[in-house]
Amino acid sequence: MKKKTAFQFALLCGVPFVMVLGNSMLIPVFPQMKKAMDLTQFQVGLIVTFFSVPAGILIPLAGFLSDRLGRKPIMVPALFIYGLGGLICGFATLFLERPYPLLLVGRVVQGAGAGGTYQLAMALTGDTFQSDERTKALGLLEASNGLGKVLSPILGSLIALISWQTPFFVYGILAFPIALGVWFFVPEKEDNRSRDTLYQYWLKLKDVLQEKAKLLFSSYFVGMTALFLLFGVLSYVSDILESKYGFFGLKKGFILAIPVFSMALTSYLSGLYLSDKQNLWKPIIIGGMVGTAVSLAPLAWIESLVPYLGLLFLAGISIGIILPPINSLITGATSTDRRGMITCLYGTVRFFGVAIGPPTFGLALEAEKAFLFLGSAVVALTAALVALVFISLPTADFSTR
Repeated sequence: MKKKTAFQFALLCGVPFVMVLGNSMLIPVFPQMKKAMDLTQFQVGLIVTFFSVPAGILIPLAGFLSDRLGRKPIMVPALFIYGLGGLICGFATLFLERPYPLLLVGRVVQGAGAGGTYQLAMALTGDTFQSDERTKALGLLEASNGLGKVLSPILGSLIALISWQTPFFVYGILAFPIALGVWFFVPEKEDNRSRDTLYQYWLKLKDVLQEKAKLLFSSYFVGMTALFLLFGVLSYVSDILESKYGFFGLKKGFILAIPVFSMALTSYLSGLYLSDKQNLWKPIIIGGMVGTAVSLAPLAWIESLVPYLGLLFLAGISIGIILPPINSLITGATSTDRRGMITCLYGTVRFFGVAIGPPTFGLALEAEKAFLFLGSAVVALTAALVALVFISLPTADFSTR
C-alpha cells in the first residue's frame, strides 16, 4: 500500500479494534461487577447480551442505509453513539446505588452504535480493494479485530485497577477520535451507491440470497459458531481463573489474552497466505472447526493450568485460521451495491453468536464440566460438517467483484 493509503486503512482498522473492546474488555472485570452489584453469573452474561443483540438487529438496517447513503455517513455517527452508550454505563455505575438496570440501557445504546461499524469497515474495504489485495486487506482488518481482543483483557484488567467502572469511560475516549479520523481522512467512492427503493433493494437482495444461499448461510453459521465458542469459553475461563486458580488483576488479563493472541496472529497470517490460494479455503475452514473441537473436548477432564492454557491456545489458532477465508467468501459473493447488506447480515449472526455465548456458558456452569466442553466440541464438529456439505469454492468471476 502507498503511505497515504496505509494511513487511511489504519484508521479503518481502528474501527474493529475499538468495537471489539465493547465486550472483550469487560470479560476480565466480570467477577468484580458480579460482586459489586450482587449479580449472578447469568446476569453478568447479560451485560454482553444486551450489547450484542441490538447490534445484531440493527446491522442489516445499517447495511441498507450504507448502500444508499454511503459507508461513512452511517459508520461515523454510529461510532459516536457507541461511545455515548459507554458513558451512560460509566456514569450509572458511579452515581446510582443500583446501577444494573441503567447499565443495561447504556449497553443497549452502545450496541445500537456498534451495529454500523465493523461490518461497514469490511464493506468499505471490499469496495476499495479487489482480487488478492482484498483478502490481504480483510486479513489485516480481522487481525485488528483480533488485536483488540488480545489487548482488551489486558486493558480491562489494567484499567480496572483504578476502579471496575473505569473501562466504560474508555469507549468514548477511543471512539470519538476514530470517528473524526474516518470522516475527514478516509475517502469513499460515491458512484457505487444504490438508487433502489427499499422494496427494489430487498427484491435484489432476495435474488442474491437465493442464488448464493448455500454459500452465504453456511459461511454465516461457521462464523457465528466460532464467535459463540470463543466468547463462551472466555467468560467461563474468566470466572475460574479467580475462583479456582487464584489469578487476579493484570496477571489474569494476560492469561485471558493467550487464546485471543493466537487467534489474532493466525488470522493475520491466514489472510496473507490464503489470499491467492482459493482452492484451500474450504479445507482450511473445515480443518479449523475440527481443530476447535479437538482442542475443546479434552478440557472436560484436564485440571492442570498449563495444558489447559495450551489447549485454549490451539483453539485460538483453529478459530483464527478460518476467519479471513470466511470473510472473503462473504464479501466477494455479491456486487458492490449489495455488499453492505451481505456483510452486515454476517455481522448480525456474529453478534448473536457473541450474545448467546457467555449466558449459555454461565447456565452450563450448573451442569457437569464434561457436558459443557463435549457439547462445545459437538457444536464445532457440526459447523465443520455444514462447511463440508454446503460451502463451495468461488467461481472465476469472484476475484473481480
